[in-house]
Amino acid sequence: MTTTALPTYEDAIARFEPVIGLETHVELGTQTKMFCGCRTEFGAEPNTQVCPVCLALPGALPVANRAGIEATIRIGLALNCDIATWCRMARKNYFYPDMPKNFQTSQYDEPLCAEGYVDVEYEGKPYRIGIERVHLEEDTGKSLHVGGATGRIQGATESLVDYNRAGIPLVEIVTKPVPGLGALAPEIAKAYVTELRDIIRSLGVSDVRMEQGSLRCDVNTSLNKPGEEWGTRTETKNVNSLRSVERAVRSEIIRQASLLDEGTRIIQETRHFHEDRGDTSPGRSKETATDYRYFPEPDLVPIAPDPAWVAELKAALPERPSSKRARLREDWGISEIDMQSVANAGAVELIEETIAAGASPAGARKWWMGELARRANETGIDLADIGATPLQVAELQKLVDAGKLNDKLARAVLEGVVAGEGDPAAVMAARGLEVVNDEGALTAAVDEAIAANPDIAAKIREGKVAAAGALVGAVMKTTRGQADAKTVRDLILARLS
Repeated sequence: MTTTALPTYEDAIARFEPVIGLETHVELGTQTKMFCGCRTEFGAEPNTQVCPVCLALPGALPVANRAGIEATIRIGLALNCDIATWCRMARKNYFYPDMPKNFQTSQYDEPLCAEGYVDVEYEGKPYRIGIERVHLEEDTGKSLHVGGATGRIQGATESLVDYNRAGIPLVEIVTKPVPGLGALAPEIAKAYVTELRDIIRSLGVSDVRMEQGSLRCDVNTSLNKPGEEWGTRTETKNVNSLRSVERAVRSEIIRQASLLDEGTRIIQETRHFHEDRGDTSPGRSKETATDYRYFPEPDLVPIAPDPAWVAELKAALPERPSSKRARLREDWGISEIDMQSVANAGAVELIEETIAAGASPAGARKWWMGELARRANETGIDLADIGATPLQVAELQKLVDAGKLNDKLARAVLEGVVAGEGDPAAVMAARGLEVVNDEGALTAAVDEAIAANPDIAAKIREGKVAAAGALVGAVMKTTRGQADAKTVRDLILARLS
């Protein structure tokens, strides 16, 4: 087979139609695991949050966690799903070293929630993403491959297993296939996961932190020529950032288009997304439901939520993120386009919390959508993980409002905050960046600027006060931008009046 150059994304989209589907796993924030009483704190020492039940020792029997069931129902309601009046857990049989039972307690043909939808908006246009099912299951443990360069099993010298995560309640949200998006498929995929994250975060059932694995996304992609049947899909596993969701879809569209151009059949398989390269590599052939040999879990009673309880949970749901954005847009006095940009950047809650900490809406937006968004784009990380908190950004803006920092100095202080040097006031003091507005300290710099620029000084003496800007600039340069510009201008005009 002759290897040809990869097509451009635009060329691939011109000839093929993508169909996407997303399977999102949400690790619930319950205090204990789904079927035992072990704690669920993130970052605990390996294998310290385990017991006979989650280690699958003989004779240990599970008991369902009511909080996990309630959280799943609330997620289903927030996603406009129908809630089952009776359903069962099932055993999903497959072998992984980090799954001690050699089966996962999950749900098969009787999910707790089904037939819902999520409305997302992109560039002012609405898109409805159908939800096929929301079901409850348990997470696996975590394999650690050491001794290699990539952290994967290939090239590793040994593998270790941490069972702390085994048994933590996990909710899987599966969309229906989404055709008809065309070139916007990567962007809509990202917008959907962003909206889903915001919805779940508003419920308070998970911290949905992708970098910690409490929100994980599997991206299904297939291509077909216009008018033909849908193609064979691949599943890109465990994509761990919003930006990577978009990149994974785009990369897979290009890869599949290249293979189809060569006449090569697409294999139904799982694939791994590589953050550094922005492409995928093969995982394993994709199993079908029959391969898992599902059967009802004999050690757990069926789940039969009382309709009255479900109605109470529905009535207590918080404001939808989309409604909240509309309200905040009015409160902040910004356009729909600006609000969409804020939402696309993942900055709604960050700006809201910054305002709650004392900053003005304009000040909060300026930092999150300006300097911090620029840094996030340059480094390829989510804005929430940039290294500055809403409280710190509010403190920074207060220093600007108090005249202790100008915008240039504030950006330097923010750089120190992001680098982990401390809160804004501490960084300002440590770096010596506070604005100098003491007339005594500035007089010498003003006199030096006047002496060095006699022609400009003469124009000011003649009444051409606009020329003072050049001398202000000279003083700012001498003081490394720390002089208060208004005080400097007043001193210059006083000297030359």
